Amino acid sequence: MILYNRNSRQELKGFTLNSTRNSGLMPQSPQSSTRQKVIAVISKPDRPELREVLPKLEKWLQERNYSVVMDEESAEYFSASDVMPRAQMAERAPYLALVLGGDGTLLSATRAVAKAETLILGVNLGTLGFMTELALADLYPALEAIEKGHYLVDSRSMLKGSLIREGKTVATHAALNEVVVSKSAIARLNHFEVFVDAAFVSSYRADALIIATPTGSTAYSLGAGGPILNPDVDAFVITPVSPHGLTHRPVVVRDTVEIEIHVKTGKEEAYLSFDGQVGMPARDGDIVRCVKSEHCARLLRFKKTFFEVLATKLKWGER
Repeated sequence: MILYNRNSRQELKGFTLNSTRNSGLMPQSPQSSTRQKVIAVISKPDRPELREVLPKLEKWLQERNYSVVMDEESAEYFSASDVMPRAQMAERAPYLALVLGGDGTLLSATRAVAKAETLILGVNLGTLGFMTELALADLYPALEAIEKGHYLVDSRSMLKGSLIREGKTVATHAALNEVVVSKSAIARLNHFEVFVDAAFVSSYRADALIIATPTGSTAYSLGAGGPILNPDVDAFVITPVSPHGLTHRPVVVRDTVEIEIHVKTGKEEAYLSFDGQVGMPARDGDIVRCVKSEHCARLLRFKKTFFEVLATKLKWGER
């Protein structure tokens, strides 16, 4: 199943690095922003090619009068002039974040800078690359297009998940893809009760329960049998993983609702994770509350439409 909003405001088919056309998403110019001079560079570890790429990139940006701040992972490759932890980069309010890696690196970067309304450009050094569509060879043409204001902003909704224990919020994190409550390494099937806007939905016994954004609908949720949502659909997906019940199916809800997962594990622990990167144990009686985040991921797009990405990455039409 694919849910698609006909009034899509996503990418424009045929849009190139050197042209703009009317699509409902207006090209935005860096000259309109007071934060244009700060660019953050965020890199994936253990990519030998970045030892050559990053020094040239920093020099190129500095020659154009940008202030460049690199995360600690980038600094492992060379002696960068300005380094700070990724989690603190939003304090510098960067105009643009260049993410060199795969989708995992982009997920981490988004959680770090989304609250600063930073534009995010993903350069694919990974394998699948649903969100990091730009090839390394296209990096400098893309940067030149950005300087001219020739780009589109693809705003992706995010989740805010909170772990509530004995009436107190003990942790809150954002997620671009999904919030997952799963079993611990040796646990049996988890037991969950799900509520949407305080209305009881169902009781699940399953390996895990996924709350996915439209962006996350092509990630873990898809592998668990969930539907594909166009990125601009205003919805979330509740997807059980290997449920003990043949009638349990994914449920699509509006993104304005409040979703609560009541954890019923007895003496065992469950595990709560955000984008598969940040996590913590969840106990019996805990509540995981998910709502739409007040921040969004502002991804830059130049070329492919969402459906072209699906056809390429999922091998649609191939035998």
